Amino acid sequence: MAKDKNEWPADHVERRSVESLIPYARNARTHSDEQVAQIAASIKEWGWTTPVLVDEEGQIIAGHGRVMAARKLGIEEVPVMVARGWSEAQRRAYVLADNKLALNSGWDMDILKVELQDIGEMNFDLDKIGFSVGEMTNIFLETEVGETNAEEEWKGMPEFIDDDPCFRKIVVNFDSKEDVEKFFTLIQQDDTGKTKSIWFPEKERRDLKSKRWFQDEQ
Repeated sequence: MAKDKNEWPADHVERRSVESLIPYARNARTHSDEQVAQIAASIKEWGWTTPVLVDEEGQIIAGHGRVMAARKLGIEEVPVMVARGWSEAQRRAYVLADNKLALNSGWDMDILKVELQDIGEMNFDLDKIGFSVGEMTNIFLETEVGETNAEEEWKGMPEFIDDDPCFRKIVVNFDSKEDVEKFFTLIQQDDTGKTKSIWFPEKERRDLKSKRWFQDEQ
C-alpha cells in the first residue's frame, strides 16, 4: 500500500508523452479498431476527461484504449496519474478490476431511452456515445409481447444459414408489415418491396466476381 493511506493516484495528475507509456503485455482487455475510433471521437468531442493510470516505471495499468486513441489522433502528451507504492499483485489485479467492475453495472432502460431521445432531439450525434446500431435498435424497438421465453419464441424459426465461411447470414421473420417498416427505419435502410436481403452494416456497392457486396438492385 502507499505510505500515506490518504493519498490517492488521482490527487496528482501530470502530463507525459505517449511514447513514454508502456503497454502492459498481459492486458486481457481487447480494443477493436472500431472501439478505438469511438474513444478517439469521444476525446475530440469532450477532450481528455480520465487520466491514464501508470505504475512508477510508466507501465499502463488502466487506459490502454485511451492511449491507443491518442496515437490515432496524433496526441503527443496525455494526462497521467501514478500508482505509487502498489504491490505487483495490486497492479495486476487492478488491470482486470478497472475493466470488470465497469461491466458489472446495469442500465435503467426507461431512463436510458428518454435520455437518448432527448439528446438526439438536441441534434447531438448519438454515435459518439458508443452504442451500436443493434443496441440502439433493442433500446427503441417497442413490442407488445412483454416478457417472453426466448427458446419458445424461436421455435419454428429458420435455421442459421452459413453456406459461405466468409460471410454470416441469418433469416429474420416479422409478424407484420408494420414491424418490417419499423425495422428498416431503425437501421436507416430502404425496403422497396422487392428487397430480398440486406447487408448490415450497409456496405459500399461494389461487384466482385466471387462475392456480390451490394444490396439487391432497387
